[in-house]
Amino acid sequence: MKAKEAQQRSLLELSELDAELARMAHRVGHLPEQQERERIQAEHTAAADRLAALELALEDLDAQAGRLESEIDAVRQREDRDRALLDSGQVNSKQVTDLQHEVETLQKRQSSLEDSLLELMEQREQLQTQASAEANVLEGLAADLARVQESIDTALEEIETTRGQRSGSRERLAAEIDAELLALYERQRASAGVGAGLLRGGQCGACRIEIDRGQLAKISAAEPEEVLRCPECNTILLRVKNFG
Repeated sequence: MKAKEAQQRSLLELSELDAELARMAHRVGHLPEQQERERIQAEHTAAADRLAALELALEDLDAQAGRLESEIDAVRQREDRDRALLDSGQVNSKQVTDLQHEVETLQKRQSSLEDSLLELMEQREQLQTQASAEANVLEGLAADLARVQESIDTALEEIETTRGQRSGSRERLAAEIDAELLALYERQRASAGVGAGLLRGGQCGACRIEIDRGQLAKISAAEPEEVLRCPECNTILLRVKNFG
């Protein structure tokens, strides 16, 4: 197959555009901001799990505190009834002794329950402090996520804008290339990922392999319009002067 130098130059420009489009497609899935988002999301999930565990612990302490308060209230009521009986003067000496003993027992029980409740409240205060700290961490991470997502959206928008421009240029350029040459290029690109490369300094621009002297001699002897293939990767090897 033969192609004029202008056609080969256009094909090389097309190859450059395709390489740029491929880089943009790769970048879409490998933005540094996406890795940062994944890191922040992992930290956010961990903080949310810690906060959930603290909230469950607080609920458990509140339930325990409720039971203690109910028990303390019941003890107080029982003590109040006993004292009312003692103060009424309507009980005999044995009942007085029994009631006094029961009042002492109830007072000790109430004191023990109040100590337990106080300890529980201290634990709750510590957990609440930790929960508030985790809530602040979550709030900060949520702000970080919003910030990095905005950066991702901006980067993707810029890529998409550039990709649209390059795709339009590619379409116009492809329309100018001979159909047979373009078909050969597209077949090679489909099979190897790269359709054409510039011969520069004895090296193929597609596979970056140095071509041996014997092959270079054959390439040099070929007519300028002859469409050649790289002996190493089979990509269309273009001999375009003063490109780039």
